[in-house]
Amino acid sequence: LSLSLSLSLPLFLFVCFFINVCSYESGVLEDPMHPAPKSLYQMTTDPQEAPEMPEELDIEFKDGVPIKVTNLSDKSEKTGALQLFAYLNEVGGRHGVGRIDIVENRVIGMKSRGIYETPGGEILWKTHMDIETFTMDRELRRIKQGLALRFSEQIYQGLWWAPECEFTRACILKSQENVTGTVRFAVYRGQVYIRGRQSPYSLYNKELVSMDVQGDYNPDDAEGFIRICGLRLREYHRVRSVGGQISKGAGNS
Repeated sequence: LSLSLSLSLPLFLFVCFFINVCSYESGVLEDPMHPAPKSLYQMTTDPQEAPEMPEELDIEFKDGVPIKVTNLSDKSEKTGALQLFAYLNEVGGRHGVGRIDIVENRVIGMKSRGIYETPGGEILWKTHMDIETFTMDRELRRIKQGLALRFSEQIYQGLWWAPECEFTRACILKSQENVTGTVRFAVYRGQVYIRGRQSPYSLYNKELVSMDVQGDYNPDDAEGFIRICGLRLREYHRVRSVGGQISKGAGNS
């Protein structure tokens, strides 16, 4: 299977997930209280038996798509969608990353227990979320998060070629235009730890948010902001107070 770097983010995640994930159902797993046998897992090391030292890496994104991974320990680099994902599976799996035991809702309504292994997917999800938060406007990201939920439902229901899914993919793709930069992270004992990030499109303004340097933001402005935002709550409690007095008067009568 050959995948080019020009893949859009939705298509990249869709293809790579289904060729780089292990899932398990039935048997002893049908008892939701029964722990999964240790021998079940094929892609990931038991976190308790994972290496004692963390492994640190950089991952680069362009327009929301991961394009390069660099292992800071041995300086090895991976590019190309499939190769990159396979390498993250290898590294993450070695450190016990990407295990999940869930009870999910199937399309027809019944609940089913499933155990999944997707170390590469876990790493990509957490690092992409970090660079997205760093570079994307707050309100845009709120809309995108809602679309991401709908997108996952559409894929789960087999609606990739449906018009609503085409629309969702186009919107998500538009949202990723500035999601470009590098995230530094470590994998250790089943966890992904974000260590840092940088981007030419960062919305983080050090001078603006600094507690050591006076920037363009004046903390005194918060006083008026709090009064305005609190107006709704003051009115709500004023009416409740009046309603409580009326209720007490009616009870006494």
